[in-house]
Amino acid sequence: MNIPNLLTISRLIIIPFFLYMVLQDDPMARLIALFLFIIAGITDLLDGYLARKWSQDTKLGRFLDPLADKFLVITCLGAFYYLDSQISLWMILVIIGRDLLVTIIRFLAIRKGMEVRTNRLAKTKTTVQMTAIIAILLIFIIRSYGVDIQKTFDLGHQDGKTNFQITWSLIERGLDMKPHDDLEKKEKTKYFAESIPYFIILFVTLITVISGVRYLYSNYMVFAPPYYLFRKKEDPN
Repeated sequence: MNIPNLLTISRLIIIPFFLYMVLQDDPMARLIALFLFIIAGITDLLDGYLARKWSQDTKLGRFLDPLADKFLVITCLGAFYYLDSQISLWMILVIIGRDLLVTIIRFLAIRKGMEVRTNRLAKTKTTVQMTAIIAILLIFIIRSYGVDIQKTFDLGHQDGKTNFQITWSLIERGLDMKPHDDLEKKEKTKYFAESIPYFIILFVTLITVISGVRYLYSNYMVFAPPYYLFRKKEDPN
């Protein structure tokens, strides 16, 4: 047990406190949730950096660090799905499925003594996810002051519309409006604000799918049988 691993474990400890705060319909509670998420993000940056700097990289750390990240992201997305009906379940399942696939690959690689190949796209995906979560948390803080965006999607669902149809109609309404006075400007801003969370998560989902396919392609050998992985080359003579 070393400081980098303790930082990783602290990120796991933060998760239930974050979840409790973000589920409260109170601006201050959600502001605290945002603060906790930022702290968790800082520990994610520090644990890897310190492990490399102090040469304290361990198998436990290599396993716990991505696991803690996945638990944090899945907790956030689950809370968003519960709080906002415009967040579609299929998006959450795709993101969770990708993280589950990566966890399986890492586990098999550890068992077989192989190195997992990472790429810049995977790091980009993590950055996009963290930035998106912060943006949505800020939106939820604003909503806590009485902005009723949920009603728009509830009414749309009653008419049999999908989340994409609802959000796209909001964008079209906003683009069609010609703001001649302050009231219309506020309405136009409202239309765009209502559609932001859906398109943020949609973008995150697309990046997640692409990075997952790339990750699988780079590490498909971990699924091969051991006799294939460690087979010696035949003597040409």
